[in-house]
Amino acid sequence: MGYVFDFQDARHYEFLMSQPENRLALAREARLLLDMLKPMAGKTVLDIGCGIGMNLQPLFEEGLQVTGLDASPYMLDIVERKFGNRVDLHRGKAEDLPFDDNTFNYACMTNTLEFVEDPQRVIEEACRVTRDKLYIGILNRYAINGIQLRVKGVFTKTIYNRAKFFSVWELKKMVRNLMGDVPISWRTACQLPTTFGEMALKIEQINAVQRCPFGAFVGMVITLVPRFRTKPLSLRYRAKRTTGEATGY
Repeated sequence: MGYVFDFQDARHYEFLMSQPENRLALAREARLLLDMLKPMAGKTVLDIGCGIGMNLQPLFEEGLQVTGLDASPYMLDIVERKFGNRVDLHRGKAEDLPFDDNTFNYACMTNTLEFVEDPQRVIEEACRVTRDKLYIGILNRYAINGIQLRVKGVFTKTIYNRAKFFSVWELKKMVRNLMGDVPISWRTACQLPTTFGEMALKIEQINAVQRCPFGAFVGMVITLVPRFRTKPLSLRYRAKRTTGEATGY
C-alpha cells in the first residue's frame, strides 16, 4: 500500500503548499497537466492520490466531472473542507481502485507513484479504469531539485524521506512493460527557479524547453488504445447425404 499520510503529514503538507514559492511551482505543474491532457468539458476524470486537492481545482474549472481518491482520511478532510460536495471523494488504495473498468474518460496522478509500494500495479489499475488518457506527474530524480530533496532527507526528517523518485526513462519503461507500444508523450516543468516568477512561466511555454529531461517536474500522457482478444469459433457442418450412385466418365 505504501506510505499513508497521517494527520501531522497532512497539516504540514498543506502548510508547505501554501508558501509563495510552492504556489508558483504548483501553477506551472497545473498548466502542464491541462496542456498535455487537453480534457473536454463535461467528461469524467479521476485524480488518484488527490492529496489536498491541488489538481482538483484546475480540473473543476475546466468543466470536468471530478472524482478524487486518496488513502489518507486526513488529506480527504482537507479536500472536503475546500470543495464541499463539488467533487466526488473516495478513500481507497491506488493499487486497488474501487471502480469498474473504463469508468472515467481521464485519470491523473501527481506525486502519487513516489509514495506507493507497487508503482507498476498503480499504473495498471489507472489504465484499467480509464478510457481515453492517463496523465502521470512525478518529481524528477535527475533534476537538481530532486537531488536536493534526497540529500536533505539524509539530515532532516521530511515526508520525502519515504518517497521513491523516478526519471523520464524509468517511467516510460514501466508504461511500455505494461501497455506495450501505446502513444506516449512527456514534457517537464519547473526547469527554472521560482525566483524567476512570471518570466519562468513564459520561458517554459517554449516546446524545446519543455523537452529538457532534467526539469524538476515530469508530466507524461498515455493515450490508451483498446485491445481486442479474439477467440476462434468452431463451425458445425453436417455433410448432406446424396442418393444414388456416383457416376463418372
